[in-house]
Amino acid sequence: MVLIIKHPAVENTANQFNALKRYVRIRGVINDKFVEFDFAIGDPSLYVELVLPKAAFHAFCEHNQVEIMTSEQSDAVDADMEKWRYGESDSLR
Repeated sequence: MVLIIKHPAVENTANQFNALKRYVRIRGVINDKFVEFDFAIGDPSLYVELVLPKAAFHAFCEHNQVEIMTSEQSDAVDADMEKWRYGESDSLR
Protein backbone atom coordinates (compact mmCIF):
# COMPACT_ATOMS: atom_id res chain seq x y z
CA MET A 1 0.00 0.00 0.00
CA VAL A 2 1.30 3.44 -0.94
CA LEU A 3 0.72 6.32 1.43
CA ILE A 4 -0.21 9.52 -0.36
CA ILE A 5 0.34 12.71 1.58
CA LYS A 6 -1.63 15.68 0.35
CA HIS A 7 -0.14 19.08 0.94
CA PRO A 8 -2.72 21.49 2.45
CA ALA A 9 -2.00 24.12 -0.22
CA VAL A 10 -2.80 21.66 -3.02
CA GLU A 11 -6.03 20.60 -1.37
CA ASN A 12 -7.03 24.24 -0.82
CA THR A 13 -6.33 25.04 -4.49
CA ALA A 14 -8.44 22.07 -5.59
CA ASN A 15 -11.30 23.26 -3.39
CA GLN A 16 -11.06 26.78 -4.85
CA PHE A 17 -11.07 25.37 -8.38
CA ASN A 18 -14.08 23.16 -7.66
CA ALA A 19 -15.95 26.19 -6.31
CA LEU A 20 -15.61 28.10 -9.60
CA LYS A 21 -18.80 28.51 -11.62
CA ARG A 22 -18.97 26.60 -14.89
CA TYR A 23 -20.67 28.08 -17.95
CA VAL A 24 -22.11 26.58 -21.13
CA ARG A 25 -23.08 28.52 -24.22
CA ILE A 26 -24.99 26.44 -26.73
CA ARG A 27 -23.87 27.29 -30.27
CA GLY A 28 -26.09 24.87 -32.14
CA VAL A 29 -27.58 21.41 -32.56
CA ILE A 30 -26.34 19.28 -35.45
CA ASN A 31 -28.83 16.91 -37.11
CA ASP A 32 -30.79 16.75 -33.84
CA LYS A 33 -28.02 14.43 -32.54
CA PHE A 34 -25.06 16.55 -31.43
CA VAL A 35 -24.78 19.71 -29.35
CA GLU A 36 -22.10 22.23 -30.28
CA PHE A 37 -21.21 24.41 -27.28
CA ASP A 38 -18.63 26.50 -25.44
CA PHE A 39 -17.55 25.45 -21.95
CA ALA A 40 -15.89 27.84 -19.50
CA ILE A 41 -14.75 27.62 -15.89
CA GLY A 42 -14.69 30.79 -13.82
CA ASP A 43 -14.60 33.29 -16.71
CA PRO A 44 -17.15 32.86 -19.50
CA SER A 45 -14.87 34.65 -21.98
CA LEU A 46 -12.21 31.92 -21.67
CA TYR A 47 -13.74 28.80 -23.12
CA VAL A 48 -13.20 25.66 -25.15
CA GLU A 49 -15.44 24.65 -28.04
CA LEU A 50 -16.92 21.17 -27.71
CA VAL A 51 -19.34 18.87 -29.53
CA LEU A 52 -21.09 15.99 -27.76
CA PRO A 53 -24.02 13.69 -28.47
CA LYS A 54 -27.18 15.06 -26.82
CA ALA A 55 -27.26 12.49 -23.99
CA ALA A 56 -23.56 13.03 -23.23
CA PHE A 57 -24.09 16.81 -23.29
CA HIS A 58 -26.85 16.59 -20.71
CA ALA A 59 -24.73 14.29 -18.52
CA PHE A 60 -21.76 16.67 -18.90
CA CYS A 61 -23.88 19.65 -17.84
CA GLU A 62 -25.32 17.81 -14.85
CA HIS A 63 -21.92 16.52 -13.72
CA ASN A 64 -20.33 19.98 -13.98
CA GLN A 65 -23.37 21.79 -12.54
CA VAL A 66 -23.16 24.33 -15.34
CA GLU A 67 -25.00 27.60 -15.77
CA ILE A 68 -26.45 27.93 -19.26
CA MET A 69 -25.51 31.39 -20.44
CA THR A 70 -28.32 33.82 -21.22
CA SER A 71 -28.37 35.80 -24.45
CA GLU A 72 -27.32 38.88 -22.44
CA GLN A 73 -24.27 37.04 -21.04
CA SER A 74 -23.40 35.74 -24.52
CA ASP A 75 -23.73 39.24 -26.00
CA ALA A 76 -21.40 40.62 -23.30
CA VAL A 77 -18.77 37.96 -24.10
CA ASP A 78 -19.09 38.71 -27.84
CA ALA A 79 -18.73 42.46 -27.24
CA ASP A 80 -15.64 41.89 -25.11
CA MET A 81 -14.11 39.64 -27.78
CA GLU A 82 -14.72 42.27 -30.45
CA LYS A 83 -13.20 44.95 -28.24
CA TRP A 84 -10.00 42.91 -27.97
CA ARG A 85 -10.01 42.01 -31.64
CA TYR A 86 -10.83 45.42 -33.13
CA GLY A 87 -10.26 47.89 -30.30
CA GLU A 88 -12.71 50.26 -28.64
CA SER A 89 -15.04 51.87 -31.17
CA ASP A 90 -14.47 55.30 -29.58
CA SER A 91 -10.71 55.01 -30.08
CA LEU A 92 -11.15 54.51 -33.83
CA ARG A 93 -12.68 57.94 -34.38
